[in-house]
Amino acid sequence: MLKLSKFTDYATVILSLMAKQPSRLRTAIEIAEATHIALPTVSKILKLLTQAQVVMSIRGAKGGYLLARAPEQISIAAIISALEGPIALTECSLSKHSCEQASGCGIRANWHKINQTIHHALESVSLADLALPEEILIPVSSLTR
Repeated sequence: MLKLSKFTDYATVILSLMAKQPSRLRTAIEIAEATHIALPTVSKILKLLTQAQVVMSIRGAKGGYLLARAPEQISIAAIISALEGPIALTECSLSKHSCEQASGCGIRANWHKINQTIHHALESVSLADLALPEEILIPVSSLTR
């Protein structure tokens, strides 16, 4: 089963809140209260998102967090990568040398194609799409090369 961590799930909740008012500076405490996610968890997620340049941190008494770009310019792939690392379904999707079977593997190229298709699908959905109140409909034809 492919499954994202709770941290990534919480990050999408936090970022969806921020996307509704992208120019509004929010503190970690305010985000925790609005999302009902524990403050230490919110703080850890915001730190990771800041390191990945998905959000910006403004220091000081009137500081807080802002989206680093417009919600339309932040892909779901960028969010997942910020919390999970590179998107890869198999070890060989990350590196040619990460599998001892790589030299004789006849399906490596197929896994690479599948991984690219999933990555493309995640790149095609933005934070703005995720923050919409209704279901996202992605045409299957957009997922092919």
